[in-house]
Amino acid sequence: MTGHHHQHHQNPPADTDPAHFWDERYGQSDRIWSGRVNPVLADVAGALPPGTVLDLGCGEGGDAIWLAGQGWQVTAVDISAVALERLAVEAARAGVADRITAVRHDLTQGFPAGRFDLVSAQFFQSPLVLPREKVLPPAAEAVAPGGRLLVVEHGAPPPWSGLDADDPRFATPEEILAAIDLDPDRWETERCGPARRTATGPDGHPGELLDHVVLARRR
Repeated sequence: MTGHHHQHHQNPPADTDPAHFWDERYGQSDRIWSGRVNPVLADVAGALPPGTVLDLGCGEGGDAIWLAGQGWQVTAVDISAVALERLAVEAARAGVADRITAVRHDLTQGFPAGRFDLVSAQFFQSPLVLPREKVLPPAAEAVAPGGRLLVVEHGAPPPWSGLDADDPRFATPEEILAAIDLDPDRWETERCGPARRTATGPDGHPGELLDHVVLARRR
C-alpha cells in the first residue's frame, strides 16, 4: 500500500458523495492497495473448487485477479470507476480478463443480480457511513445453495495509525455475524473469530494486524 492510506481516518462530511470520494482517493496515486490477495480469502478460496464468486468492493482488483488466476469466474463490484479501470488494466496484463466481469455499483442503493458459490466482502469498513446491516444481508442472499459467504473486517486499528483500539468501527466477529442475520436452519457458521497477520507500516516497520473473520455456508 502507499503511504496515503493512513491519512483518511478523519471522517469526511456525512453528505459526501461516495463515488466522488473513492474516485478522488484512488486518483491520488497510481495504486493505493498492495495488489496482493487478502490472505484469509486465499486460504478459504484455495480450499474450494473454483466456481462463481462475487467480490464486493473489489478496489483495484488484487483479490479478483488472484481468484480468476485460480480458475474462478469473478464478478467484481466497486463504486469507483477509477478503481475498475485499474482492475481492467491489471486483469488484461495478468491474462485473466475473460474470467472477470467488472460492475460499477453502489451497494447502498441495491445489489448485483445472480447467485454465487462464494461471496467475498473484504475490509468493507469505509471512512464513509456504510452500514453493514444494509450490505451484508443481501450479500448472504446472493450465495447459492452449498455456497459460502466470507466477511473479513479489520479487528483493530493498525499499531501505527494512532487510533484508539476501542474505536467503534471495529466490530467483534459476533457483531458482524449478528449484522448478517442468518437463519440458523439454512446456514452453518464455519468460522467466527480472529486472524492475525504481519504487515509493514508507512514507516517501513512491521506490525501485527488483527482481522475479524466470518465464514458461513448456505445449506
